[in-house]
Amino acid sequence: MPADPSSRTAGENPRSAASAPRTVPSPQSRGSGASAVEVRRSSRRRRTVSAYREGDRTVVLIPARMSEAEEQRWVSVMLDKLAAQESKRMLGDAELAARAELLSGQYLGGRARPASVRWVTNQNTRWGSCTPAEGSIRLSHRLQGMPEYVVDYVLLHELAHLLVPGHGRRFWQLLEAYPRTERARGYLEGVVAAGRLPHLSGPGDDQP
Repeated sequence: MPADPSSRTAGENPRSAASAPRTVPSPQSRGSGASAVEVRRSSRRRRTVSAYREGDRTVVLIPARMSEAEEQRWVSVMLDKLAAQESKRMLGDAELAARAELLSGQYLGGRARPASVRWVTNQNTRWGSCTPAEGSIRLSHRLQGMPEYVVDYVLLHELAHLLVPGHGRRFWQLLEAYPRTERARGYLEGVVAAGRLPHLSGPGDDQP
């Protein structure tokens, strides 16, 4: 991992194969008013990609020869990696409950009011669960270390179940206000799909 001047740094080693820094919208925050991403290409970089926070922006360092399509893919990967590192400042149950109250107020008009919100270690086939009659919400410990927007999505999903038990049209309409619903669902689907694949590696394999 390159030693970049940052408080939080993420590094990867892509296979790919141009240069002044340029600023691009963050895939996680387009339309949200959040800070942009600055991509810096370097001819000295051959394979590594790294990213770090710098003030109110994220800097992503990539090889100069990387194509624009590869750049977009790796910017997305590195933003997720940084977000996952930052979310490891693990929320306790009390902080999780406070987060639930905040999300309910922001996206559900404060109507979802859980009696309890906590992490559990016995949910290995689902990310979260809700018992509307008790007002209890449980999140799987497997979410710990995932990007914050993913944890927020699962938490909001369970909060919505306090208002609508099933997964019908009314339920999904409640989640339309959350701007990262599709991105979070895609992330979780990717995690599930990756878990079903055999780990293939060999000499020269750059992927961890």
